[in-house]
Amino acid sequence: MNSSKRQTYLRLLLSYLILIIMAVICIYPLLWVIGASFSPGDGIFSTSLVPKHATLAHYRWLFFNPNSQYPTWYWNTLKIALINAFVSVIITTGTAYVFSRYRFFGRKYGLVLFLTLQMFPSMMTMVAIYLLLNWIGLLDTHLGLLIFYAGTQIPFNTWLVKGYFDTIPYSLDEAARIDGAGHVTIFWKVIMPLAKPILAVMFLFNFMTPMTDFLLPQIILTSPDNQTLAVGLFSFINKDVGKQYTLFAAGSVLIAVPITVIFLSLQRYFISGLTAGANKG
Repeated sequence: MNSSKRQTYLRLLLSYLILIIMAVICIYPLLWVIGASFSPGDGIFSTSLVPKHATLAHYRWLFFNPNSQYPTWYWNTLKIALINAFVSVIITTGTAYVFSRYRFFGRKYGLVLFLTLQMFPSMMTMVAIYLLLNWIGLLDTHLGLLIFYAGTQIPFNTWLVKGYFDTIPYSLDEAARIDGAGHVTIFWKVIMPLAKPILAVMFLFNFMTPMTDFLLPQIILTSPDNQTLAVGLFSFINKDVGKQYTLFAAGSVLIAVPITVIFLSLQRYFISGLTAGANKG
């Protein structure tokens, strides 16, 4: 074996070793949480990766115990996530189309403003958002939370979708105009069918954000009946005594179910090459 082949094998071996280590680091915590959700007892030291006496008692408690508010938290979160995903896609798609296809005064400054807004973390605006929602009477409401989610995601999503729209050839727009199509027809029948991959990605991202967000719902939603999953599950391990780690694990595992369903439903759109041959047909 010559030196070049030896170096190639060593690079491959090192690459696979790094991938295996990264996979273990990423997968082990997930497997531990799943194992903990099936472990009997409540304490963290009673959990194990592979439970000896697996049980579904924690899942049954979450949904069927009269003292459990988990179904309410789950419904609140699922409702907010779906509405936020649809609203964000509708608003951002129109905004990105305008910035991609039109040339108007202030276009450059608008894009720079969107980019600048991404430099500041959302935590900086928490106090202002709290006071604003309290002033307009939307504190401790799902509508106030949705307005914040949809509004703060516009700058990033606009840049994301605009970049994709820019890759769609302008010749498609010109051909449609020659055939008598207007702006609305071009948007719905030419651009939107080709933009399904990026719209699916944006829908998934905007759906995941409310499902996993803790800080914002903790500040805006104060009543237990309005809380989301992240805030509600935190109460299981935030007690001074009687912390319920296994219930927390079971509730956390179920968060992944709707995200997985959405991903599997949209995965056929996660193909970046839909527009590659659009100009050749």
